[in-house]
Amino acid sequence: MTDLQSHGHPNGAVTAVPSTAGGQHLSVLGSSTITRDDPRYDSMLRGTNHRFVGSPDYVRVVTTTEQVVEAVDEAVAAGKRIAVRSGGHGLENFVANAEVKVLLDISEMTAVYYDSGRRAFAIESGATLGHVFRVLFKGWGVTVPAGMCPEVGVGGHFAGGGFGPLSRSLGAVVDYLYAVEVVVVGEDGRARAIVATREPGDPNRDLWWAHTGGGGGNFGVVTRYWMRSPDADSADPAELLPKAPAATRSGLAIWSWEGMTEEAFTTLLRNFGTWCENNSAPGTPQARLFPYFHGQHNSVQPGLMVGALIDDGAPDAEALMTAFLDEVAAGVGVAPMMRFQEVQPWLYAASYPGYGDPGNPGVRRFKIKAAYLRKGYSDAQIAAVHKHFTGEVYNPTQVLLVGYGGQVNTVAPGATATAQRDSILKAAYLGAWASEGDDEQNVGLIRDLFRDVYAHSGGVPGPDELSDGAYINYPDADLADPELNTSGVPWHTLYYKDNYPRLQQVKKRYDPRNVFRHALSIRLPD
Repeated sequence: MTDLQSHGHPNGAVTAVPSTAGGQHLSVLGSSTITRDDPRYDSMLRGTNHRFVGSPDYVRVVTTTEQVVEAVDEAVAAGKRIAVRSGGHGLENFVANAEVKVLLDISEMTAVYYDSGRRAFAIESGATLGHVFRVLFKGWGVTVPAGMCPEVGVGGHFAGGGFGPLSRSLGAVVDYLYAVEVVVVGEDGRARAIVATREPGDPNRDLWWAHTGGGGGNFGVVTRYWMRSPDADSADPAELLPKAPAATRSGLAIWSWEGMTEEAFTTLLRNFGTWCENNSAPGTPQARLFPYFHGQHNSVQPGLMVGALIDDGAPDAEALMTAFLDEVAAGVGVAPMMRFQEVQPWLYAASYPGYGDPGNPGVRRFKIKAAYLRKGYSDAQIAAVHKHFTGEVYNPTQVLLVGYGGQVNTVAPGATATAQRDSILKAAYLGAWASEGDDEQNVGLIRDLFRDVYAHSGGVPGPDELSDGAYINYPDADLADPELNTSGVPWHTLYYKDNYPRLQQVKKRYDPRNVFRHALSIRLPD
């Protein structure tokens, strides 16, 4: 039988340490070094994307900020390239890279608690979204507008400007970031931990700003975030973040490819884009809806889905969902094979294991590309998607369009590092397969579809009247390859737009030796 002994936290929080009835402390996980001859080594090398497998000299598992400082100091002193993994959902070769000699595993830093000293919720960067949702909900009935894959780690998700089903009504997750703790390396080569806040007088405020959409692996090792609503002034923690819904209503219409003509497909996808164009203004009832379109090759049945999620406690939630499904289906001429609405308790819908991850555990080879959309697809873009979905050669690319805008677009582009603040949709072009032998062909097919969809803008998504660049949390190293990005638009413009020079200055101040780098990392200024 154990109890919990409370111990003061240096920043005013309270943590809980288990002890036995006899007063003897149970052992807790400490720093662990896993080398090549350790039987645990092979299990530590892969993230979610099995296309990339690392071969570091060792993996260091850390559980405290102090251990992170020590591990970074050791790696820098030895001249070893270092990378960090939390949830492991980075889909490019940033961590499992042959040049990385020290893999810092922070996935066991998972504490979520209320910090009374900072009057904010502290979340260690190894915590997964599902864990964060559960703790915040069970403890205080609150939440953050983060993503819907419960196994994603907050380490990269928050720093890259994460979003989720509540973002159209509540904003991006970074709009709730109050502070961040980062282990950085100075010009002297020594590591130190810095807490940077959004307070106007904070001398490290630019470091906070850089983590509101600047992406992970750029400036240091994030060990902890603090979250609080920007306008919250209560002393009650239950009033410092948005209230979580009691239940989620989901609506879904599924079409088979059988009988789906090109005209019907065009109408369906055009209707979806038009609905988003007309219903993404902040504060409107429709902004409570989180709409999505999912399509894939016609050899996969049923193949086409349109759906949405909404807080079931919102006024007229059922009517709003019905109107959305009606408008998207209008004039298609092919009846959906299935259409329904259902209501689930919010925590189940937000954090149930398996949501948002591939259903087949063997399918773990991925390539992703992404775009922000200011408008729905043009007819030429719809035709490009249809061509690839109906080609004789199976194309593994799934096209996912998800609702954006709403409250997100009430924040100025320079107020956070998330510069895209007038889009209405995000697009993801994701391929998933099982065999290494299919890598070259499948990656090529994904590249071909992406190039054709954005043929009007040099094969990349703008920025222009239709698109507004790419989303750094869906990283695509092709955009930094001059042989693959021939548009003349630099990769950093696609991701960061006018915020890039400021991000470079933050990089210069906090990572002057360029210790933290990858294929799409912020470059030091000339």
